[in-house]
Amino acid sequence: MAAPAPPRPLARTVHSARERPARRRGRTRLELALLLGPSLVLFAGFVLVPIGIAVYYSLYSWNGFGPLTNFVGLQNYADAFGGAVFRGAIGHNVVIAVLSIVIQLPLSIGLALLLDRKLKGRTVLRMVVFAPYVLSEAITAVIWLLMLQPNGFVDELLRGVGLGGLVHQWLADPGLVLYTLFVVMTWKYLGFGIILLLAGLQGVPPELREAAALDGATGWQTTRHVVLPLLGPTIRIWVFLSVIGSLQLFDLVWIMTLGGPANASTTMASYLVDHGFKRYEFGFGSAVAVVLFAICFVFALVYQRFALRRDTAGALTRAVS
Repeated sequence: MAAPAPPRPLARTVHSARERPARRRGRTRLELALLLGPSLVLFAGFVLVPIGIAVYYSLYSWNGFGPLTNFVGLQNYADAFGGAVFRGAIGHNVVIAVLSIVIQLPLSIGLALLLDRKLKGRTVLRMVVFAPYVLSEAITAVIWLLMLQPNGFVDELLRGVGLGGLVHQWLADPGLVLYTLFVVMTWKYLGFGIILLLAGLQGVPPELREAAALDGATGWQTTRHVVLPLLGPTIRIWVFLSVIGSLQLFDLVWIMTLGGPANASTTMASYLVDHGFKRYEFGFGSAVAVVLFAICFVFALVYQRFALRRDTAGALTRAVS
């Protein structure tokens, strides 16, 4: 029979117990450094540093060539906000964002609820609705630019169905061009919203619909009091993406109208490119870029604080409680 091992000294045992938590903390810190370090370096190099450089350039009157010598302080910002064109561009972005929420959101919800039902050819309908989103912005802009030309496809279609009185200069009328662009944007991005909402509808438990039906609720009451509250997190994400996309709108506008006619469709991004790259006003363009970033950043923070914050664990159960 082997002799029992001698007991470990009490002081050594206590010392080892103190070392274990410290060792775990050190290992956790090492893991965090290895996992987060590369991401933080990339984020700083490709996000924070360019923002800092843009802020620095915005303080100079600079055409992109030679050293930065003409320091003007905040004059570029004052010129931007003092110009009617830039203020109009901000208004155009806001109009597009509001129209997206007021028109595109109900339309997307309605079509998503329709395509969520068991319909014949539902898969084909979903593909047809989603197909425009697959096209690039450049291709979409060229297609619609050709169709909206005077005596183009749209004009001939309206005349063919007896609505020739509705024919207009779709892209040349200053009072109409922004809404024409919004129609093109709706055609392009509606499918994305529908697919996003359809994914959200898959998370609605069918038992809740069945329970509402057993309680005598009509289809509209079930949709109003059960489905839509449970679809809230998806709708809030859609609103966030839609507003940010509206504020950063550029491709379609630039290709179809260049911001015209008479700056009637200029957005902040097209105004930035026009001054920064076409007129070689890189200092002024940087100031506009900083303003655009600040608007998007503030909106994201406010929306995160007051809208997206509720979408945490337990939000779904609270929505129908």
